[in-house]
Amino acid sequence: MTVASADHGVDRQEQTGARVWDLPLRLFHWLFAGGVTAAWGLGKFGPDVMTLHFWFGYAVLALIAFRLVWGFLGSKTARFSSFIFGPKALLAYMSKLPKRNASNWHGHNPLGGLFVFLLLGVIAAQAALGLFADPEDYINVGPLASWVGIDGARTALAWHGILARATLILVILHVSAILFYRLWKREDLVTPMITGRRKS
Repeated sequence: MTVASADHGVDRQEQTGARVWDLPLRLFHWLFAGGVTAAWGLGKFGPDVMTLHFWFGYAVLALIAFRLVWGFLGSKTARFSSFIFGPKALLAYMSKLPKRNASNWHGHNPLGGLFVFLLLGVIAAQAALGLFADPEDYINVGPLASWVGIDGARTALAWHGILARATLILVILHVSAILFYRLWKREDLVTPMITGRRKS
């Protein structure tokens, strides 16, 4: 069943049982979540020799590169153009957010789309800065640290740590949003990211 409506300048599509996310996007989502979690955990609690942390960081950067490509070549809901919204659409969506009924947005809603760009940007910057970081332990030196000199490498290390904390905050917000939609708006966002289809 498909119902399309315009509400305060926002085009909304309700599709129950329809495909929402394509397989490459779903694989990206779960691999990205696992890679970010592993890299963050190893960076915070891992061994002194952070080889695995580096490899998970490389994997995260590779996944982001894939997402950038898929944002132009993927299915409709995967494309960036499908979730770039203006301030009017964002405010209209947020004004209805407290209501208990499910939004049933087909793809990323305006708030979720903004969050995707923010999350990808912060994690991309955080992982990229790790390539230039040098903790001066002669072991865990980023492969590109020599390109920026010691001062640049120290700055990269400092911001790598700052953005790691920002990443944790964003992940907590993401999980909180999933719980909010599930418990308050009675909308399951997890199952479609597994099966690709919205529950009927």
